[in-house]
Amino acid sequence: MAHLCMFIRCFNQILNAVTSPPFYKTYVKLPTQSTPLDPHITNNLKLFPFFKGALGALDGTHILACPPSSDRSCYRNHKGGVSQNVLAATTFDMHFFYILSGWEGSASDGGVFHNACVHDLEIPDGKYYLADAGYPICDSLIVPLWCLVSPLGVGN
Repeated sequence: MAHLCMFIRCFNQILNAVTSPPFYKTYVKLPTQSTPLDPHITNNLKLFPFFKGALGALDGTHILACPPSSDRSCYRNHKGGVSQNVLAATTFDMHFFYILSGWEGSASDGGVFHNACVHDLEIPDGKYYLADAGYPICDSLIVPLWCLVSPLGVGN
């Protein structure tokens, strides 16, 4: 048990260090308007020019959580498990460059995305991320139409 407590303490210290403003502002670089398009897109005739402004992909995932019993109901996800909703954005070569964690499992992907945009996720004009139907239709996300409409033409 002592080893587990020491692990948790060390993990929290490392997490606090890498998410502190001095570290984050120095080492985390979000794409800008002048960020070049990924060669994976520019060199592929099936993708270029269709994904000309794409920065990468954005999605949420649920990670098991052990919140205090008083908060447990907020962390219960739509499948009945207790988790936290984590938003992540990757480049096309699978490098993570944005992660927002800590949201309750009951939080919607769109709600977590909205919070990210309000606080620190900046998406330059003319650029966008690929996302799924859990996200809003807006200028900064491309959501595939087949995710939004059933074969009968009725929304999911």
